[in-house]
Amino acid sequence: MKAQYCPKTPIRKIARQLNEAARDIAREIVTTAQYQQSRKDCKKVEMLFAHLKRILRLDRLRLRGLLGAQDEFLLVATAQNLRRMAQWLVPKRERLTHCLFSGLRAAKPEMSTVLPTEI
Repeated sequence: MKAQYCPKTPIRKIARQLNEAARDIAREIVTTAQYQQSRKDCKKVEMLFAHLKRILRLDRLRLRGLLGAQDEFLLVATAQNLRRMAQWLVPKRERLTHCLFSGLRAAKPEMSTVLPTEI
């Protein structure tokens, strides 16, 4: 088989690419704990920017100029921080309504089967 692919050489040589040393260093860095923590932090930040783009519709800046861009980004970041703070401070509505309705169904089972059109 070797004679078929390398007929004029006694051994088969595999050339190493020029950037392979840098790739080896990068592979070593990936295995460190600091790199793993850095990746976790980057994911958190990137999720915040994805939320800004999708939910708060910051796909383009509507105000012109550098100051307009700074002001608009400050407003959107403030809105995002307020939403996160509200979620942290106020209990989730799903939990609250689930607890209320589960107690109501347990006390009066016929209430859960009554539709608004039947009343």
